[in-house]
Amino acid sequence: MAKIHELADVQTDHIGQNTFVWQFSVILKGAVIGDNRNITSQVFVENDVVIGDNVTIKPGVQIWDGVTLEDNVFIGPNVTFTNDLVPRSKQYPEVFAKTLVKKGASLGANSTIIAGNTIGEYALVGAGSVVTRDVPNHHVFYGNPAKHTGYITENALMVSLNFEDNNGRKYEFSNNKLIQIS
Repeated sequence: MAKIHELADVQTDHIGQNTFVWQFSVILKGAVIGDNRNITSQVFVENDVVIGDNVTIKPGVQIWDGVTLEDNVFIGPNVTFTNDLVPRSKQYPEVFAKTLVKKGASLGANSTIIAGNTIGEYALVGAGSVVTRDVPNHHVFYGNPAKHTGYITENALMVSLNFEDNNGRKYEFSNNKLIQIS
């Protein structure tokens, strides 16, 4: 059973088990939210949004139509998603751009994700970064605009652009996954 704070406005019936929604959050009717999520205070979730299982969303995040968060995603405080590449007051596109954050990815505090991009599995977007293009699986992107600065394993071990961690272990990509080879 979901636990919804009395000061939250949750309009959807599609909310999973063991999900916590904290005060001052708003979740609109069309949103689909999986199991075991932590949606902290002051989060806004629009209608055409899908949030997978085991997702954490920190305060101050707005998730607009067209955004999908797969399982085990971390969304840091004040992360900003966009969904309209040419916004105008009271003028809406026929279809909003789709943004996908794949399983295990993490978005650092105050990062901005421009509409229409995909954040790959287990990727990391650093705090304050502005993502203007797709981020591949296991890649680390930082900056404005965000640039490829390294790699990251499923267990959050940082790997340099030379495919080496701080302990000198070597890595490579195999079947689109970052694996240790020595």
